This record gives sequence, C-alpha cells and structure tokens, in this order.
Amino acid sequence: MTWLVFGVAILCALSVRPTVIGADVGPYHPGELLVATDEMKDPRFVESVIYLVKHDADGALGLVINRPLAQGPIDDLLKGMGVDAKGSKLAITLHYGGPVSSRQVFLLHSDEVALDSSVRVSGGIAMTADIRMIEAIAEGKGPRQFLFTLGYTGWAPGQLELELQAKSWFTAAADKALIFGTDAEKKWHQANDKRQIPL
Repeated sequence: MTWLVFGVAILCALSVRPTVIGADVGPYHPGELLVATDEMKDPRFVESVIYLVKHDADGALGLVINRPLAQGPIDDLLKGMGVDAKGSKLAITLHYGGPVSSRQVFLLHSDEVALDSSVRVSGGIAMTADIRMIEAIAEGKGPRQFLFTLGYTGWAPGQLELELQAKSWFTAAADKALIFGTDAEKKWHQANDKRQIPL
C-alpha cells in the first residue's frame, strides 16, 4: 500500500502528564518491549510489540513497532504536512503506533542525532515528535536507524500494571535489531523468544 499525500497535523512534543492517583506501584519498564500474550483480548493489540518510551507513576507511553500501515516517499509525507519536498528518493514505512493522537507522526530512532525536544530513553534509542527530524532524514542528515509511526499507545497511572498482572502483556529486553528490523511479521515471534520462563 502506498500513499500520495497524508493530511497529518504539524508535529508537537508530547506534554500530557496524567494526574497521579494512588501510590507508586512499580516496577516500571521504560526502554523495554511490551509484548502481547496469547491472552490479549483487545483486537487492536493482538500480537503487538510496543517499545515503552515512558513508564512511571504518571502512566505509560509506547509505540507499536510491528504494524506497518503504508509505504511511500518521505517527500510525500512532508508535502502532506505542508512542508516543501527535499528531493529525497528515500521510501519509508509508516506504522500504526497506537490509537492516541492517530494523526500525529512520531519517530523512534537511534540517538546519535537528536533535537532538544527528543526524548532519550535508553540503549541508544530516542523518540522525537518534531517535523525537523523528518526533514533531516529526508536530507540525509538524520539518525541511521528510525521507525515512523502514526499515533501512540498510552496508559493512565496504574493501568499498565493491571494489564501486566492480568497477563495480557509481558516485558522483554529491547534491542535495535528487533526494533528497527524491516520484517514486521517476525517481530512478535522474535520478542516471544526473549520471554523469560520462571523456573
């Protein structure tokens, strides 16, 4: 599937922080993979793999990394956002990142290139929601590894902890090869291979 022009909103840094309700319930898993189990009932997340950008007492935020939506020239994405094309020949894949802010583009990327608004997570991975990073990639000045998503997945305080207790998800160590790999269909199985089975 390809796109011609996406009518997406101008990017902005995510700043929503839910009000903390109750005590700090940890443990928290920022920088890890959140992997749907066979018990996952929500059809939006069956066999999903999510990279957790944020997870603390205020809630959690992550990007689905194995649900490609469309492929096309990066210049078409820029034009759809009201920005001049850069003459780039680069074709990119746009992924479903989650149901929240589903018309906003987020970039998960290696952190050797970052902006002031970028969120550095761990293991050399960052997230940016700024059109300047898309322009940098189109101009060949961006990070070496990147993954584009529309939208993100979010949880209120304590919500993800309850879903983990219900065995809808398990967490696993993240690695760049899995996150930025091009074979999306294999990512859920690769993440399952990382699952630690209690003895």
